[in-house]
Amino acid sequence: MKYRDLFLYEWKHFIRSPFKIIALVLFVVAGVYGLNKGASLHEQHEREIEKIEKRASEDRQKVIDDYFITGELNPEDRPWIDYGTPFWSIWFSYVHHFKNPSPAMVYSIGQSEQFGFYKRVTFWASPYDADLAEEIANPERLQTGTLDFSFTILFLLPLVLLVLLYNLKSWESEQGFMQLILVQMPSKNIWLASRVSFYIFLLVATILALLLVGTALTPVFEHSPEAFTQMLFFCIAYLLFWAALYFIFLSGSKTVLGNTLKMSTAYLLFAFIIPASVHQVLSTQYPPNMMTDFIDVRDRQQELYNQPDSLFQAKLNELYPEILVSSVYKDSTKRGAARNRSAASLVNELKKSSLLLIEEEFEKKNAFIEGTFWFSPVSYFQNRFNTISGTHFDDYQTYRNDVQTLIDKQIRTMVLDTWNNKKIDRSGYEKYIQELEKL
Repeated sequence: MKYRDLFLYEWKHFIRSPFKIIALVLFVVAGVYGLNKGASLHEQHEREIEKIEKRASEDRQKVIDDYFITGELNPEDRPWIDYGTPFWSIWFSYVHHFKNPSPAMVYSIGQSEQFGFYKRVTFWASPYDADLAEEIANPERLQTGTLDFSFTILFLLPLVLLVLLYNLKSWESEQGFMQLILVQMPSKNIWLASRVSFYIFLLVATILALLLVGTALTPVFEHSPEAFTQMLFFCIAYLLFWAALYFIFLSGSKTVLGNTLKMSTAYLLFAFIIPASVHQVLSTQYPPNMMTDFIDVRDRQQELYNQPDSLFQAKLNELYPEILVSSVYKDSTKRGAARNRSAASLVNELKKSSLLLIEEEFEKKNAFIEGTFWFSPVSYFQNRFNTISGTHFDDYQTYRNDVQTLIDKQIRTMVLDTWNNKKIDRSGYEKYIQELEKL
């Protein structure tokens, strides 16, 4: 029997099985739905970012028109504000930092529904403010509640493969045809592998078609061409993992019922039981972080304000030694006001020291999860899909780090310009906007 004839035989077997056709159609429908969900979220993020940028641009133009062009830098209704000073000029620069969504988000939503993707950068901001980060028990948990494309691959693909393969060989064994088949084939495993290969090629073609649908929904090829190739590679690798596992069961079983039970047990074990067990152990070892260290900053902040001016000034001098040679530092009458304006820098240092403990715990959680990849393939492939789509926990950690970098830069600029008694005009204000948005 030629392998071409085997493929033709299997094709006829497939098209004559309504149950298998329906399973494949439902898989395609779920895949298209998941792709549309990812594309919709990508569009929503882009639309929100565009709206925020437009609003910030309008607010900046209003500052320029109402204050810098007119020369009236002190609003009548808020006389304590002076747009000509670094503090207020930077405060009203309306600097935002965004995590621009990757077009590959169409393939995996990942952590994008757990973390914020835009943040206004101010002296008092933090990368762990409530509008930017949300504590979850396991930063790498599977998003089983979201039917995106990665969910379709991770949980529905092995189920469809089970439906397509469950009765291979077993039916022939039950009907007593195996001896006749072995006369025409070198071995039953080669014959079985050939039949399994047909369904592998069928599913690879289906996955490829779905991935191409994703490129029609978002500009993947234009902005992230490597994401398409990587997704295809890991989807095929995931398919081959399940195909190899099911092949082992098929080659050693002689009944349809035995095949179905073994394959179903393997599916439940790898897709649900192992990830759930890992999550349970993780939750026990690393309970949800209530951000108590971050909350304690409020009390420490009040203690900071109650310190003597000499001690407060000493901390500022240590943090920014440049102010020791500034014009304001040499003028004792101006030193107090500059010191008060610089308080945000010391509060920022308090926040950063508290966040170190929180981020260390996140690192331990992630290290624990990575240590389970060798026996939890679903978790591994989920992380790979999220990484390719730019929706992995690490992507949002990088974004938070960038936010902190911009906060540090904004505070440093404000403090040094304040102590140097710098006067801000329109060009200075516009320069702040340009420079403070850059990492």
